[in-house]
Amino acid sequence: MTTLPLARLPAGWEPAADSLVDRVVLVTGAYGGLGGAVARAASRAGATVVITGKRKRQLEQLYDAMLAEGLSAPVIHPLDMEVATPREYTALAEGLERDFGRLDGIVHAAVSFSGLTPITMHKPDAWLRAMHVNVSAPFALTQACLPLLTQAGDSAVVFVLDDPALLQRAHWGGYGVSKAALERFVAILHEETDASTLRVHAMLPAPMRTALRQLAYFGEDLMQRSPPDAAAAAAVYLLSAQGSPARGAILDLRAG
Repeated sequence: MTTLPLARLPAGWEPAADSLVDRVVLVTGAYGGLGGAVARAASRAGATVVITGKRKRQLEQLYDAMLAEGLSAPVIHPLDMEVATPREYTALAEGLERDFGRLDGIVHAAVSFSGLTPITMHKPDAWLRAMHVNVSAPFALTQACLPLLTQAGDSAVVFVLDDPALLQRAHWGGYGVSKAALERFVAILHEETDASTLRVHAMLPAPMRTALRQLAYFGEDLMQRSPPDAAAAAAVYLLSAQGSPARGAILDLRAG
C-alpha cells in the first residue's frame, strides 16, 4: 500500500523541445541507467542540465556522449552522496545560484542497492548506506536547495520510488525500507510546500533495463525489459509546468 495518491501520465504525452526551456535541472546519480536517460531527456526538452555523481570520469563520459548526440553540454558537479556533508550540499546550492541564479528542478536518481539479502545476513554497512543514499542524502540536498527552488515561479522535485508490493517481501532489506521511508518523506514535504511554487512528485517506473534490475533479478533476460527512456520522459513531464496535476502524487508508470 502507498501513502500517496496515484496519478497517470496523460495519454499520448511526449516531451516537446521547449518543455523545459529556460529551466535549470539537477540530476543525481546521472551516469546510472535512469539518471543518464533523464539528463538526456531534460536536455532535449531545453533544460540546462547539471549532472552529479561520485565518479567524475563517468560524469565526463556522459558529458562526451551528450555532446556526441548533439545535445547541449551539461554542467558537471561531482558529488558523492554517500559521504557528502551538509556543507557540500550548501556549496552546491550556492554554486547553482552563482552560476545560474536559479534552480527549477531536481530529479533524485541516485540509489544504493547491494542485492537481495536476508536480514540475518544483511551487512550493517550496506543497510546504513542504503538508508543514507536513498533517504537522508535526498533530504539534505533538497533542503539545501529549497531557497532556490521556492524562488522559481514554478519548480519541481522528483523522487523515484519502487514497487511497494515487491519491496515488502523477504530479502529487500535496507533498500525496501529506505524506499518506504522516502515515500513518507515525499508526503511530508508535499504537505509543507503545497501552498508554494515548489511541486513535490514521486515517480514509480515500470521494470527497466538497468543495472539495479539486473542485480535484483539476475536470472532474468534483461533485454526483454524496456530501457529507462519512458521513465525519463515522464520525469520531464513532472519537471514541466504540465506536471502540475500530479503534484503530491505518485506518477505510476506500470502497465495497467
